[in-house]
Amino acid sequence: MDDKTQVRDFLVSRRGRLTPEQAGLPAFGTTRRVTGLRREEVAMLAGVSVDYYVRLERGNLSGVSESVLEALSRALQLDEAERGHLFDLARTANASPVTRRRTPSQRVRPVVQRVLDSVDAPAWVRNGRGDFLAANVLGRALYSEVFRDPARPANTVRFTFLSPRSREFFVDWEGTADAAVSILRAEAGRNPHDKALTDLVGELATRSDEFRVRWAAHDVSYHRTGSKKLDHPVVGELELSYEGMELTADVGLTLFVYSVEPASISAERLALLASWALSEDEEARRTAAEVVTDA
Repeated sequence: MDDKTQVRDFLVSRRGRLTPEQAGLPAFGTTRRVTGLRREEVAMLAGVSVDYYVRLERGNLSGVSESVLEALSRALQLDEAERGHLFDLARTANASPVTRRRTPSQRVRPVVQRVLDSVDAPAWVRNGRGDFLAANVLGRALYSEVFRDPARPANTVRFTFLSPRSREFFVDWEGTADAAVSILRAEAGRNPHDKALTDLVGELATRSDEFRVRWAAHDVSYHRTGSKKLDHPVVGELELSYEGMELTADVGLTLFVYSVEPASISAERLALLASWALSEDEEARRTAAEVVTDA
């Protein structure tokens, strides 16, 4: 991914969504030739010269100070995720090859797997690309549809946009698709030189119009807590809440744990799913043992 293009397109998109009224500026005249704010208006709001802002919007963040980035964040009314994305883009622009951020891990340490297995709820670990790296039995059962795709590692973003089953599985498919792309776009700001990420984005942009339109919007978000509705093929619709926790010892990995309201229909269905998952796991173990014995 081209670093300067990412910076340019992000700043242009944020400038284009703000009206003068939203920015607290008088709207002189009745017609404007640009959508959103003019460059001159952003420069004034950020307290920098027009020439300097034009340089930034052309993608040149070399040497930019944190104070300017903060001023620009305020001028463009960036939220927490957008501000973080802008700082990530600046960090990349000013990093040497030696100091570039490490590519997210593709492996989960045994101790993390043991933690997953000890959790009495669906739990799994992913990297910033959406690769499904590890889970407990109930976590794999909850996302069994994702694993029906033979591509490995299983990837939630690829499943969302390339599997026709995803539109049935995710009750709010549009919201899920928006979130998936905004998370991936934020990851591109943190790790623009991650080849696996570039390959994934290229694959999705080539094969999915829905992805391509969302990717061009340059929206970013964090995925820390929230709710999700899934229509599981075994137990039906589930309403779940989730919490995401970054694994500080494993750069780029996040552990997710799901829960349901006690004594709810979703709780009954999740218990049914747990029983089904255990039976499936036992069957898989028996099959594996038979294969070893026959060998």
